[in-house]
Amino acid sequence: MAEKTTKRLAIIASKGTLDMAYPPLILATTAIAMDMEAGIFFTFYGLNIVRKSTMNSLKVPPLANPAMPIPMPNLLGALPGMTAMATMMMKSWMGKAKVASISELIQIAIDGGVKMWVCQMAMEVMGVKKSDIIDGIEDPVGAATFLDYAADSDISLFI
Repeated sequence: MAEKTTKRLAIIASKGTLDMAYPPLILATTAIAMDMEAGIFFTFYGLNIVRKSTMNSLKVPPLANPAMPIPMPNLLGALPGMTAMATMMMKSWMGKAKVASISELIQIAIDGGVKMWVCQMAMEVMGVKKSDIIDGIEDPVGAATFLDYAADSDISLFI
């Protein structure tokens, strides 16, 4: 048996907000830049990251988000317009830092060979069709397929 020389990163992307879309994509694209193999399994709300109708309109929820850099009582986070404001702030920060957009990161990942799967069961539960998913994503798979990939990974992350 030949010794494995390429390191592998396996990521589960389970959240579909703007602030939670960046980590799996940045980590996977960084991994391929480091000559690692990388795979992302999009499940439940994480489907929104690769869903045609939502990928370019992901938002940052300020309500009950303790990580917000500006401390905000939940009452303020519930006010109309606060999600739009928090989203605008994050997009501004990312732009000033010259961080690629979600759609740009997805294209970098696709072009770089990141394996990206959508969870078949989550698609069924959430009423998402294959035609709703952007081009360049592998066919939907079940958890067992991803677990088989992750079992041979050096790094596994749940985001």
